[in-house]
Amino acid sequence: MNNNKLRNILIGTGIAAIGAIGTKAAVDYFRNRGKEEVVDENQGDAVATSPQEVAYATVETNSVQDFLDKSFGEAGRYVPNRPPKIFDYQGNQYMVIWAYDNKQQKNQMLAFLYTDQGRKMIASVGYTNQKTDYNLNLDSTPFAVEVNGQQLRSGQSETGGTNDVDFVLA
Repeated sequence: MNNNKLRNILIGTGIAAIGAIGTKAAVDYFRNRGKEEVVDENQGDAVATSPQEVAYATVETNSVQDFLDKSFGEAGRYVPNRPPKIFDYQGNQYMVIWAYDNKQQKNQMLAFLYTDQGRKMIASVGYTNQKTDYNLNLDSTPFAVEVNGQQLRSGQSETGGTNDVDFVLA
């Protein structure tokens, strides 16, 4: 795994990392809804040593706001409401952002895959307590979106309402 790619994504998106790149068992990383522990910069960037590990960056929430404003062209439309996940897993780089959509009055989870051709949105999930709408293209990844205990991987539809959506290993 190459953490330079992860660093390049952070630089290219204008997202500021806090501390060094850390590693963690993937299953534990995806289970954690809170902010990841900041790795001391003096330790240097860690590299995942097995396919079951993820290399991750802990980031400044404010810099994610700038990314959302620039990406969607409407300052303040999306406001981060849960720590984002920016990580390298099995040689691919991903970013998952949870935010509140002030325009449509709902929570939103946005997931991106980074390729040599650029950023590709692979999941968009809007959710309220009344309903959850989604557009997913996760079939070519090892991931799913978990809504109310159900794993969803592809398609465009809606399901029951929820107060949280997780990005998980399928």
